[in-house]
Amino acid sequence: MQLKNILNHQVHKPSKQSHFNPRMKKMKWLTFPYIIWMIGFIILPLIMIVYYGLTTKTGGFTFENILLINDPINRKALILALQLSLISTIICLLLAYPLAMILSNAKMSSNNFIVLIIILPMWMNFLLRTIAWQNILERTGILNRILDFLHLPTLNIINTPAAIILGMVYNFLPFMVLPIYNVLIKIDKDVINAARDLGANSTLTFLKIILPLSIPGVISGITMVFVPSLTTFVISTILGGSKIVLIGNVIEQQFRLGNWHTGSGLSLVLMIFILFSMAVISKYDKESEGNLW
Repeated sequence: MQLKNILNHQVHKPSKQSHFNPRMKKMKWLTFPYIIWMIGFIILPLIMIVYYGLTTKTGGFTFENILLINDPINRKALILALQLSLISTIICLLLAYPLAMILSNAKMSSNNFIVLIIILPMWMNFLLRTIAWQNILERTGILNRILDFLHLPTLNIINTPAAIILGMVYNFLPFMVLPIYNVLIKIDKDVINAARDLGANSTLTFLKIILPLSIPGVISGITMVFVPSLTTFVISTILGGSKIVLIGNVIEQQFRLGNWHTGSGLSLVLMIFILFSMAVISKYDKESEGNLW
């Protein structure tokens, strides 16, 4: 009971109310460049997608563009994209959480170095990183050359779902590690020490304290990995070739062919899936917030 009271006090600890700063009101005009950017590159494109998705070439209102998702090819591409993005998200979570825990418990000097290594690939262009994996995984690539030199069986990974999953995990893993790491380093060590003083072992401390308090970071990481994985078309094009088509590839092809209405309609369907998944995740996050038991 004492442990529960300590933990609930940690979670529900009231924050200090900040006094109104007059200088902040004067600096609000600094937000206008971002507002203009958001209107020009976020709101207006979304309005265009909604308009084209719900209209015909003559400007009439229709749901036909959205219902094209029932086409066997489009439906198969959507289901495959959902499957691969879900698998990639789970793999990223399984890899990121232990790594984030190690980083949060490491010394400051080694901690910063490891974090730098994690984010270092993100400094390179996304397309170049994916092409690099294509050169590694192709039949005459670096990986198979090493296996052949060691007289081991070569691997035929390129142009398979496994290659796409590998590309997704590699490109999006930092987006899972960093949110979890940022949450873990903010957990008060006194709470963990108090749990151990009250008799909780390492497993119980993790299940009852560390894991519940890190849920916001996990939720944020899942969102940041699942959404780009579901909408990607570059990774599937380069590592999957023409054999594997995801819903992102279908939408990209429609826009490339000038079928803005079809592409926008399919984009709206994909947007609905993303909003639904984010709503479910957000609801779970709110329900589990502060619930340590």
